[in-house]
Amino acid sequence: MTASTLQQGLQWRDYYELTKPKVVMLIVFTAIVGMVLSVPGWPGAVPLVIGSLGIGLAASSAAVINHVLDSRIDVQMSRTHNRPLPQGKLLESNALIFAFGLCVMSMLLLWFVINPLTAMLTFLSLIGYAIIYTIYLKRATPQNIVIGGAAGAAPPILGWTAVTGEIHSDALLLFLIVFTWTPPHFWALAIAKKDDYERVGIPMLPVTHGNEFTRHYILLYTILMVLVTIIPYLSGMSGLIYLATALIQGGIFLYYAVRLKSDDGVELPMKVFRFSINYLMILFAALLVDHYLLFRITL
Repeated sequence: MTASTLQQGLQWRDYYELTKPKVVMLIVFTAIVGMVLSVPGWPGAVPLVIGSLGIGLAASSAAVINHVLDSRIDVQMSRTHNRPLPQGKLLESNALIFAFGLCVMSMLLLWFVINPLTAMLTFLSLIGYAIIYTIYLKRATPQNIVIGGAAGAAPPILGWTAVTGEIHSDALLLFLIVFTWTPPHFWALAIAKKDDYERVGIPMLPVTHGNEFTRHYILLYTILMVLVTIIPYLSGMSGLIYLATALIQGGIFLYYAVRLKSDDGVELPMKVFRFSINYLMILFAALLVDHYLLFRITL
């Protein structure tokens, strides 16, 4: 293997890191759940494969743009200073070209293979996160995560429209679950990384209002989130398997949120942050399992 080939391989790993692959996988998973729940049976291979690919490419594009716009503050933060752009491994101009390419591929797939509605909503979500949240909201208000969370909560709707071509109330309910999950998920991280955000002048809630106030809000939003997660069962969208999962996982989340109220360290907030990721995956997986069991029962 030549030095040039090795360097190209390393660069592609850096480009891959720019796409925030773990975040994108969670986004695509919630979109797939939206696809599956939109119809009683199998949603079809084309929406499932091409729709997921298009949504994933758009999310990756938004992540790369976020990296570029935040590169100057990332270099000052312990959590992000090792990213490719702060380390000078890639040029910002090349990263933007990469993001543009991902965006174009996404829009072409979604518009011409899936449907224009999904393409437009996906593009709006991309702009909402990469531009409106990153450039303005993140630096303008301690409620940045609450307002900007709408873009991150959109994938279940995108998945639903990819199959049906329309926005349904059940898709909005999936959106609401992710929307109420986002603040306690991210504020836990913000408590742990408060010094970083304070250093770069980002008005995250712990920076502007303190950790105690943020812990209080985490508890309130967690209660709201648990209540919202019960609605799919009450509306007939899901069954007992999902309800049991929502109550058990929600109970654990509430337990952590209550513990946070009297904890001054950074270890527990990071534990809550990591748990919240698994929480959302398990919750949406339960929706999938419950949906197919209900479908088989009704056959």
